[in-house]
Amino acid sequence: MGKRLTRTALAGLVGATSLWGLAQAAPPEPLAASQLDWHPWGDQRPADALCRGRYLMPDYRLPAGATPEEVVGSSEQANYGADGEVILGGEVVLRRGTSQLESPRVRVTAERDLALADGPLALRDAGLLVRGEAAELSLVDDGASIDQAHYVAHEQRLRGGAQRLERLADGRFRLASASFTRCEPGSELWRLVTGDLLLDRESGFGTARHARLELGRVPVFYWPWLRFPIDDRRHTGFLWPVLSVSGDGLDYAQPYYWNIAPNRDATLTPRWISDRGLLLGGQYRYLYASDAGQLDGAFLSGDDGGSGPAGGAGRRFEGEDRWYVDFRHQGRASERLRYELRYGAASDGRYFDDFGGDFGERTTTYMPRLARLDYRGDVWRLEARAQGFQRLDEPLLDRDKPFYRLPSLTADARWQQGGFYQQWHSNLTHFWRDVDPGAVPLREAATGTRLHLAPAVGWRLDPSWGHLEPRLEWLHTAYDLDYDGLATTRDRRPDRNVPVVSVDGGLVFERPLAWGDSGYRQTLEPRLNYAYVPARDQRELPDFDASERPFSWQQLWSPYRFSGADRVGDLNRLSYGLSSRLLEDASGRERLGLHLGQALYFEDRHIDLEGDPDTLPPAADFQRHHNATRDRSPLVARADWRHGARWSSYYELLYDDQLERTEKASAGLQYRDPRGHVLNLGYRWELQGFDPSVEVSDDAFRDFDREEFDVSFAWRANARVDLIGRLLYDNTNDRTLDQLAGVQWNDCCYGVQLVWREWVDDNDTGILADDFSDRGVFLRFVLKGLGGVGGDAGGYFEQAIPGYRPTDLSL
Repeated sequence: MGKRLTRTALAGLVGATSLWGLAQAAPPEPLAASQLDWHPWGDQRPADALCRGRYLMPDYRLPAGATPEEVVGSSEQANYGADGEVILGGEVVLRRGTSQLESPRVRVTAERDLALADGPLALRDAGLLVRGEAAELSLVDDGASIDQAHYVAHEQRLRGGAQRLERLADGRFRLASASFTRCEPGSELWRLVTGDLLLDRESGFGTARHARLELGRVPVFYWPWLRFPIDDRRHTGFLWPVLSVSGDGLDYAQPYYWNIAPNRDATLTPRWISDRGLLLGGQYRYLYASDAGQLDGAFLSGDDGGSGPAGGAGRRFEGEDRWYVDFRHQGRASERLRYELRYGAASDGRYFDDFGGDFGERTTTYMPRLARLDYRGDVWRLEARAQGFQRLDEPLLDRDKPFYRLPSLTADARWQQGGFYQQWHSNLTHFWRDVDPGAVPLREAATGTRLHLAPAVGWRLDPSWGHLEPRLEWLHTAYDLDYDGLATTRDRRPDRNVPVVSVDGGLVFERPLAWGDSGYRQTLEPRLNYAYVPARDQRELPDFDASERPFSWQQLWSPYRFSGADRVGDLNRLSYGLSSRLLEDASGRERLGLHLGQALYFEDRHIDLEGDPDTLPPAADFQRHHNATRDRSPLVARADWRHGARWSSYYELLYDDQLERTEKASAGLQYRDPRGHVLNLGYRWELQGFDPSVEVSDDAFRDFDREEFDVSFAWRANARVDLIGRLLYDNTNDRTLDQLAGVQWNDCCYGVQLVWREWVDDNDTGILADDFSDRGVFLRFVLKGLGGVGGDAGGYFEQAIPGYRPTDLSL
C-alpha cells in the first residue's frame, strides 16, 4: 500500500525586507523605446513572436578605417584649443574599429588618446548601444566611461540603466547603481537593481553585488552577491532553488551547477526534507568524440522516517542510510564495435517511493545493470553481455527476483543469394539469481547455462505483385542446471529439438482511383500464412525468460507463441487476411488502411509454461482453456485513416465470434495543427485475463475487464499562451485515473507554467485495494535572462498529451 499525499510544489521568492533599503543611488529612469533601437513589429509581426518588436542596430554612419586602431571622424565644426586639443562641434561622429561615437561636442586631448564627449551621446559597438550625458573614451583601446547611461545588448535582448557605465579595456562592462532586465521597453514587470554590476558578454554571465529583484518596482528579493547568465551558455554557480510544501512538511533543494569543461559538468544538490533529514544528490556528465556517460546518485544518512504512522511502510527504514546510484556509459571503439555500461542500485525497494516522486510520478520499478559489447559486420553480428536488474519492490518476493545473465553470448549471421537465404542464430547464457529454491515454482528453481541454436533456411519471391516465402527453422536448446540441493528428480541436463515450418504468401492487386481532385491507387492484398510447430515435452525445462504472447495482428503471421527460448508453443494453424490501402499517387503516402484477418487451428495448443504436451489447462480456468482449445482465433480488424493533413484516426478490434464477445478493442482520433493545437480522443477495452503472460497469482493480474476513456488536448491560443488538459477515466470502476489542467504563459521577458493534477497510483499491482490517490499544484516561474524557480514538467506533458511540444520558457 502506498501513502496518500497532497503535494503543492511552489518554489517561492523569499524576500529579505530588512535589506531592501540599503543606501544606493537609483538607476536613471528608462528612455523611450525609440531611443533604444526598438522597432515595433506592426502589421509584419511573425505569428511566433513573443515580443511586440525587436532591437535593430542601424548601419554605421562612417566606414571603418584602414586598420582596427585607426580613428575616422566627421563633424560640422573643428577647432584647436590652447593646449593642442581638438574640439569638434555640431554633429560629431567618431569611429574606431567596431565602435562608433555620436555626440554634439567632443574634445580630443592633445595626446590623441582620449575623447571627452558631451551629451546627449550614443556609443555603438557590435550589437550594443549605450546612451548617456557625458563620456570619456579611449582612442587606443576599448576603454570608456559614460555617466547617466542607458544600454541595450541587441542579441541578448538586455537593457538597463546605470549612474555610471564603464567599458573596461578587456571588453567587460562595469555599471554602478544599475538596473538590468529582458523586458521590452515600456514594461517594468521585473528588473534587477544593483549597486555594482559586471557584464561579461564574452563569457556570457553577469555578476551583481547588493542586488535586489523588483517586480513592478516592488522589491521582493535581496542578494548580497549574485552571478547569473546573460545568454544560453552554461556557467558555474547556484541554480534557482526548488521548494515543495505538503502535509508531510517542507522539502527544499538548492542545486549548484559546476561547468567543469565544455564537455564535462556536474550538479550538486543538497536537499533538506523536514521529516527525513539532509539528502545530498549529484549528477556528473561527460561527452567525448566517441564516448559519453552520466553518473547520478544521492545519499541520506540516518533517515528520520517521515511523517507517516508508526510501523507504516513509509517508516520501514527509519534510522537507516538511504541511497541510490545510477551510472551509464556508452561509446564505440570503431564504426563496427560499440559498447555500453550501466549500473544502477538503490538501498531498498522504497527509495524512489519516498524520495523520487516528481510531477509525473514516473515510477522507477527496477535499476538496470549491464555490460555489453556489440560488433556488427557485413554478415555476422556478435554480442557479449552481462545483464541484471535490481527490482524495486518492498518486500521483494523470491519469485519476483529477476535472473542475471552472467554472461550472455550471441552470434547471428545471414547469407543470401537471390531469393534463397540462410540464417544462423546462437546464444549461450548462464542464468543466476539468489533465491530459496523451495520458495519458487519448480520450473523457476534452477540456475544454470542454456545453449540455444536456431539455424534457418528459406526462399523469398518478392515481385511487385506479391510475395511467397517458405521457411524452415530448427530450434535446439540444451541446459546444464543446478537446483542448489533441492530434492527433485528433474533432469539436470535436458534438451529440446523442434522444427518450425512456415509458408507465407500474398498477392497485391492495384487500381487507379480518383477521389476529389487527387489521384490515388487502391490496393487489395489477400494473404495466407501456414505455420506448423509440433508439440515437444518441455516439463523438464526451466523457465528463465519465457512469456506467452497475447494475440494481435502481428501474431496472426508469427509461428512463435512465446517470447524467450525456454518454451516453444505447439501450433498447427492457417491464418488468412485481407488488406486494402489507399495510396496517394504523388507521394505514395498511405491515406487509408483496412485490415481483416483470422486464424484456423487444426489442433489444440497443449504447451504452456508447464511444458506438458499431453495436458490442457483445466476447464475451471475458462479463459486459458478456451484459448488452448478454440478452433479459430479472434477476428482481428484494423483501420488507419488520415482524414487530411491534420486529422487521423485508428481502430482495432479483437472479436471472439464463437463466444460473441470482444476480447480487446481500441480506438483513437487525433488532431494536429501546425500552429501547435493538439486533440486526442482514445478508448480502450481489454477482457480480464486477455494477456496470458500475467498469471492469476501475479500481483499485476486484474480481476476485472478494463474499459478506459482518454481525452487530452493542448490549445495554443497564441504565441504566448498554451492551455492543456487531460482526463483518463476508468469506466469499469467508475473512477478518474488521471486528470490535469494547466496553462503555460510565455512572454517576452518571463514565463509561467501552472498545472493542477490528480492521479491514481496503482502501486505496481492490479489490485484495486492497493491503489491510492495523489494530487498537486505545480508552478514554474522563469525570469528570462535571470533564471527561474520550479521544476520543468514539459517532458511529462509530451508523454501525457501525445503530439504536444511545449515551448521553452527560457527562450
